[in-house]
Amino acid sequence: MNALKARIQEVFDEPGCDTNQGKPDKERKKGCTKQLAPGAAAGGCAFDGAKIALQPIVDVAHLVHGPIACEGNSWDNRHSLSSGAQTYRTGFTTDISELDVIYGGEKRLYKAIREIIDKYDPPAVFVYQTCVTALIGDDIEAVCKSASAKFGKPVIPVNAPGFSGIKNLGNKLGGEALLDYVIGTAEPEFTTPYDINIIGEYNLSGELWQVKPLLDAMGVRVLACLSGDARYREVAYSHRAKAAMMVCSKAMINVVRKMEERYGIPYFEGSFYGIGDISDSLREIARLLVQQGAPSDIIARTEALIAVEEARAWVRLEPYKARLAGKRVLLITGGVKSWSVVAALQEVGIEIVGTSVKKSTKEDKERIKEIMGDEAHMIDNMTPREMYAMLKEARADIMLSGGRSQFVALKAKMPWLDINQERHYGYAGYEGMIKLVEEIDKTLYNPVWQQVRLPAPWE
Repeated sequence: MNALKARIQEVFDEPGCDTNQGKPDKERKKGCTKQLAPGAAAGGCAFDGAKIALQPIVDVAHLVHGPIACEGNSWDNRHSLSSGAQTYRTGFTTDISELDVIYGGEKRLYKAIREIIDKYDPPAVFVYQTCVTALIGDDIEAVCKSASAKFGKPVIPVNAPGFSGIKNLGNKLGGEALLDYVIGTAEPEFTTPYDINIIGEYNLSGELWQVKPLLDAMGVRVLACLSGDARYREVAYSHRAKAAMMVCSKAMINVVRKMEERYGIPYFEGSFYGIGDISDSLREIARLLVQQGAPSDIIARTEALIAVEEARAWVRLEPYKARLAGKRVLLITGGVKSWSVVAALQEVGIEIVGTSVKKSTKEDKERIKEIMGDEAHMIDNMTPREMYAMLKEARADIMLSGGRSQFVALKAKMPWLDINQERHYGYAGYEGMIKLVEEIDKTLYNPVWQQVRLPAPWE
C-alpha cells in the first residue's frame, strides 16, 4: 500500500501536467483525488481508468483480480476495435469470494494466471488490482513476479484500485505499469527515420484506421499506438520511435513525458478531429521527424497530401454548409473533445452554445477560448435539469454528448447524437469529419422530431 501511495504522489507531481503544477503545494498533494459515489465504476474510478487505457492492447489477457462486478462494469465499455487478435474481448476475473476475503486471494490469482496461460497462451497477462483485494492486502506484484518466472511469460501488475481516485488518475497509473514493466523490454526487427508513436488513441469505432492511411501516404510508420489496436510486442519496442503524438488530452502525459526523458522521443499534443486540426497534426509530425533527422522531403509530401485531402473534403462538405449554417449545438463531453470537436463544427458554420469542461485541463480551456473567443460558453458542471431547460427553450437545436445524457435530450424531444466512446462511427481524420457532419445532418432533419412534437390525438 505504501508503494501505491508513493506512485500516486509521483503521478500527482507530474511535471508535464500543468493543471496540478499550477496549484499551491497543499492542493497539489491532493492531486486528482475526488470522493467517488459508491459503485461508480463505469466512468468513475481509477481501476476503470487503467482498464480503459490498457484493454485495447488486443493480444494480451486482461485479468481483473477482484469481485466479478469489477470486471462486469469495466469490460468493453469502449468500442475499441482490433484488426486481428480478439483475446482482449474475453473477460477474465478471479471472482473472489467471502472466503478469499478472509484467507487472502493470492493463491486464487496464481491459479487463474496459470489457467489463462495454459488455455490461451497470450504473449502477456495484465493483472488489475481492485478495491477489495487491495484492502485485504493481496500483493499482486509478488504474485505476478513469481508467475512470470514460473511460466516464462510477462505477467504485468496494474496497481490501480478504484479507491485511489478518479478515472484520469487510473489512466496515468495504467501508463506507469507500461513504463515499469513493458516499454523498452523488446527490440523491433528494424527501424526507419519515419517511426512514430501515437499515445492516447484507443481506436474507438476504428478511428485509428481513418488516420493511418494518411500517415502511410506521408511515408510515416506507426511503430506503436498506445493503446488502440496495439500488440504487446509493439508496446514493448515503442521506445525506438523517433517522435510521438499525444492525442487524448493529458490522460497519458506521464507516458510521453517519461519516454522523452528516458529515450529522447519528442512529442506534441494534437487532434485528429476537424480539417484544420488534422492538417496541423500531420504538419507537426513531419516537422518533428525532420528535427530528429528524417529527410526533409517529407514536408513537401505532407503539404501535397494535405492540399489534396482538404480540397476533396471541402467539396464533399459543401452541400451540408447551407443546411447546417447557424444551427446551434450543445456539446456535453470533456477533455480533448471539448475543443477539438468545437473547431470541427465551426468549420461548417455550426454555432456552439455551450461546451462542457468538467474533464478538461487548463490547456483545454485555453484552446476553447482561442477558438471561440472570450465569449466562450464553457460549462463546468451542467445538471440534467439545466440541460433540459436549455433544450426545451430551444436555445440549442441538437445535443452532442455521451450515452448517459441522451435521455435528457429525448425527454425534451430534441435531436441527440453520441459523440463519446460508445459511438458506432469514427469521426477522426478527413473522412471522419465528413461522417460527423453527415450524422449531424441526418439527426437534425430526421422527421421523427416533428412527429414526437405533435400533440397526442386525445389532447
